[in-house]
Order: sequence, then C-alpha cells, then structure tokens
Amino acid sequence: MTILRFKDISKISEKDRNQKMKDLKLELIKAGVTANRTNAKTKEIKKAISRLITFNKSTNGGVEKTK
Repeated sequence: MTILRFKDISKISEKDRNQKMKDLKLELIKAGVTANRTNAKTKEIKKAISRLITFNKSTNGGVEKTK
C-alpha cells in the first residue's frame, strides 16, 4: 500500500479514481476482518480514501460520486 498524495491523485482520471476508491474500501474491509483493532495499515487506507473524497469534492464542485 503506497501513500496517495494530491499530486498523484490529480494525475489519475476520474474513472480510475473511483475504481481506486472501491479497491481501497474493499481492502479496508479485508484489513478490518484480519485485525480486531485499528492498526497502521487501516489508518493509511482511511487517509487515502479521505484524500480521494476530498479531491473529488474539490474538482466536482462539492458533488461526491462514490457509487
């Protein structure tokens, strides 16, 4: 799991960002099943998801497309 930065996110197309968000959410579920508590991996996944959501909101004028 690499750290997602805003400069990296801006290079990704919207379709790929949405797919990346789905992948991260699935990975977060898998990580939560294996660990009963929050660890560094789950924290990093949550940060990456929040960065993607924030970037999508800023570029779409506040409209979030996560479905």
